[in-house]
Amino acid sequence: MPEQNKVSIEIPPEILDELEESVKNISEKLKPYLIALTPEERRAIPKMSDKSVPFVEKALSYAEDSSEFTPVYLKVDEMKIDVKAVNDLNRIFKPITQIYSNLDDTIMYSGSEAFQSALSYYKSVKMAADMDIPNAKTVYEDLSKRFANRSKKDKS
Repeated sequence: MPEQNKVSIEIPPEILDELEESVKNISEKLKPYLIALTPEERRAIPKMSDKSVPFVEKALSYAEDSSEFTPVYLKVDEMKIDVKAVNDLNRIFKPITQIYSNLDDTIMYSGSEAFQSALSYYKSVKMAADMDIPNAKTVYEDLSKRFANRSKKDKS
């Protein structure tokens, strides 16, 4: 029994246009405040996770209140700016992450449904081609290109 069509959405073009404009606006407003790291830089730097936030905030508080232990090379004002940046950016990042996750899930599921439908059609055309039904062979040969390399990989 075929699975129920879980995703059946049609977003009106004006809503898509409005959303694209909103994303562009967010991107432009954030551009001066964001950086891009190389994969090597991402691997090399220590990372602050949710578990580290209280530690970092507590260390900042101590660095401000007990400055006699603060190393001379540590710029507490810069540390304060970095902590604030993390907090400020997380106000935007966390809801965007949830939107991203929901978009990703919806795209994946819609794609899965579309692919399953395409496979059903492909199997039907293959059967029609095997039965020498007119025009089926042309359609089958065109669609079968998607699976052309698969048999070579399976043999090796």
